[in-house]
Amino acid sequence: MQIAFDLLAWLPVLAMTGKARLWEPRRLRLCLFTAAGQLITTGRRRILRLARHWPWSHDITAALDGLAQLPTAS
Repeated sequence: MQIAFDLLAWLPVLAMTGKARLWEPRRLRLCLFTAAGQLITTGRRRILRLARHWPWSHDITAALDGLAQLPTAS
């Protein structure tokens, strides 16, 4: 349970930009974690398709891109 709280606390710091970086954990759960999407596997790639009408889909894709830019530990 503590790992989930730590991830929730570090998500805005590491991945979010703009006003979304200041969101409280309750708003993160409401806006980001309730988004409807499909995880599609094609070839050897996984693609996350989000609903275009969802108001926070741009914030979600920006956060995922930000997480992909982080250096990996080796």
